[in-house]
Formats: sequence, structure tokens, C-alpha cells
Amino acid sequence: MFRRHSFLSFATAAALVTTAVAPRLAAQAAPFDPALAAEIDKRTAAIADKITAWRHDIHQHPELGYQEKRTAALVAAHLRALGLEVQENVGGIPGVIGTLKGAKPGPTVALRADMDALPVTELVDLPFKSTVRTVYNGVETGVMHACGHDMHTAMLMGTAEVLAGMKSRIPGTVKFFFQPAEEVPPNGGALAMINAGAMTGVDGVFGLHVGPGPSGTLSYRSGSITAAADSWKIIVRGRQGHGAMPANAVDPIVASAEIVSALQTIVSRSVDLTSGPAVVTVGAIHGGLRENIIPDSVWMIGTIRTFDPKSRQVIADRLKLIATKIAEAHGAKAEVHVELGYSSTLNNVAMVSRFSPALKRVAGSKGAFESKSPSMAGEDFSRFADKAPGFFFNLSVTPPNVDLFNVAGNHSPLFQGDDAALPVGTRAMANVALEFLVSGGIPKTP
Repeated sequence: MFRRHSFLSFATAAALVTTAVAPRLAAQAAPFDPALAAEIDKRTAAIADKITAWRHDIHQHPELGYQEKRTAALVAAHLRALGLEVQENVGGIPGVIGTLKGAKPGPTVALRADMDALPVTELVDLPFKSTVRTVYNGVETGVMHACGHDMHTAMLMGTAEVLAGMKSRIPGTVKFFFQPAEEVPPNGGALAMINAGAMTGVDGVFGLHVGPGPSGTLSYRSGSITAAADSWKIIVRGRQGHGAMPANAVDPIVASAEIVSALQTIVSRSVDLTSGPAVVTVGAIHGGLRENIIPDSVWMIGTIRTFDPKSRQVIADRLKLIATKIAEAHGAKAEVHVELGYSSTLNNVAMVSRFSPALKRVAGSKGAFESKSPSMAGEDFSRFADKAPGFFFNLSVTPPNVDLFNVAGNHSPLFQGDDAALPVGTRAMANVALEFLVSGGIPKTP
């Protein structure tokens, strides 16, 4: 459901709030015990090879959203071996929750990793390259961890082992969320897990995402860090006929071509971009079987990315109007479906102010910095952050032998992740979780 908006964009409002509030919040935070940080470092180093092995295994056996049974079983077995309470098939999907109860009372923090892969054929020649094949939307394709969820899962498995070994020093509870189907908007796996009670009693939630950049670098920001992600589908229905006699048919391909071109004008001509960036993308289009047959229909699918609620509504309305009227002008009909998906991920200002120093401590000479702008990517983590104060940050993982000026991004068949970044992510998640618990969390707003 669309909400009313102010004249400020999410990013602008967040920046103003951060400027006014962050110094006061930072001053309230007590220094983190260096001995705890040192123990996290030591325990992470001891299992670095295991984390890498998990990552390679998961990468070589990728599973699409809602099909992550092998990955979930691997995760559950590991958590159970650590002595954690383990829930499987959370929400009726392959979700896994491991609960670590510390030796002392305290708040509850949740850490989340996503497990699903993408319908992408891997083109990087790795020893653990994926050779898995599937049929997706009627097309045979490879399956690949082209968004780094194999790294997310392996790092959180490592974080669980590190913190389980420190149970006697933990004041409170850590919940480890291994979420399926993050890549399936608008029906990602977070909602099913939340509806099954995953966020009950959670006082704060952390997550990270890998992407291109100097390996081991961390980045973060207050307020909006990822965009709202909506999905759409258009079916243009014409009248089939002979390709040599187009006057006797209604050509949905010609109408669709015009629709695709016209959709590109929505952002440039109908959206107030001072309220935040926006994107309309056509991700797939299909129609016809052979060269001399005009088909009866064409379908196309795509995504809408926004930060401003009004822009979100304007784009949906314009998309429907443009497709319908252009099809009508060609004597065809268009069916248009827009599904609201993930909302913008909003990082809690107090969480970022209090726990971003932990990221700087972990990154060391690699560096941790505040991003100036949010990402147009969408994230199912937004649903967890809607239920409790959230902090979502980024870990750069480009291998050092790859040219950063020509690096492949997420969702590319050439995407690569550096194993050397895995301990950084593990240490980051363990540090923010333990610091959250030791500090008692953040003050609850009235």
C-alpha cells in the first residue's frame, strides 16, 4: 500500500536526522571490550578454511528460490552440531533459524543471510564453478550464485560458530536467519519467516551484502540503503496471421516494440527526480515462433525501482496507461499487472551511529566508509528492518587480480567473489552482534 510522502526524499531526510542525532547517540555508546574483539578475530582465523570450503560447496551446488533444500540441510546440520536450537522449514519454506542463548540475560539480536541463487549460466572458470542446469520461464539456463548469497550463507555459518564458542560471554540471545528466495520479489522468503514468528522478541537485526569493490572494504549509510523493488508484466494480445499479409493480422510485436520504447520516458518525463532516483527496466520479452507467422500475443516482464512513495505510484499508473493505450492504438489489447514488492531498506539512524565504528574496527586498513548514495538494488531484508531496528551494510569482494574499472557486477555471469573477504564479513557480523548485546541494544523510541 502506498503511503503519503513529504517533500523530502528518504535519503535527504535520513541525512538531516543523522546530522542532528548521530553525535549524541555516538557519545552514549560505551567502548567495546578489546578482548572480545580479539577473541572474535582469533576464532574466525581458526575456521577461515572451513568458511571457504562451505562457500565453495554452496557455490558449486546452487539452488533457486524456494528450492534451497540442500543448502538448508547443510546449514541446519552445522547449527545443530554447534548446540543451537534449530528450526527448519520455517514458514513452510526452506528457511532455517538457529538460536544461541547466551549464559547471561540480555536483549535479542538477529543476523540474516540469504541462500538462493539465480538463473544465470556461470562464465567464470573456477575449480568450484557451477554446472547446474534448469528450465526457467520456459528457457533452459544455468544456475549460479551470481549475487554472492553463497558467501552470505558461509559467512553466517562461520559467525554462528564463532559466537557459539563465546556463549559464556554472551549477554542475551542471537538468532541466525538463513532465508530462502530473496531473489523472488515480490514474494521473497522474509515474509513467510516473519509470519511464522521469526522476529518475535528481536530487538535489532543486521545483514550484509557482497558486491564489487576492493576486497574487504565495508560501506554503510543511514536511512535508505536499497530501493523499493516492484515487478510488472504486460501481455499484448493481437490477432495471429501470415507474416506476408500483416494487414490481415494485428501485430503484437510491433505494438510491444513501441511500448518498450515509450516506457523509457516514464522516469525522464513523469517522475520528479528531486525526490529520489527511479528506474523502469524491461527484463524479458517474448513473442512468436518463426519468421513468417505474426503471433497472437507477446509478453514482457520487468522491474520498477524507487525511493519515493509518490514516484512509486506515478510509475505504476503511467506504465499501465502507456501500455494500454499504445496497444489500443494498434488494434490490440494489453493486460498490465504491477505487483508491489520489497520496500526501501531503511537503516535505523541509532543503529548506524552506534555500530558503524565496529565496521571500521573490523575493516582496519581496508577501510569502512559511509556511502553518499543508496543502491537501486532491492532487498527482502527491508521486511526484517520494518519489524525491528535494522542495519544493513555492504562488503566489497572483487578479487585483487580483477580490474576494478571493468569489474562485473551482481547478477552477471562473470561475477566473482574473493575468498579472502569471507573472514572480514564473518568478523563484521560477529562484532556488531556481540557489541549490540553487550551494550544492551539501542534505546527504544516511545
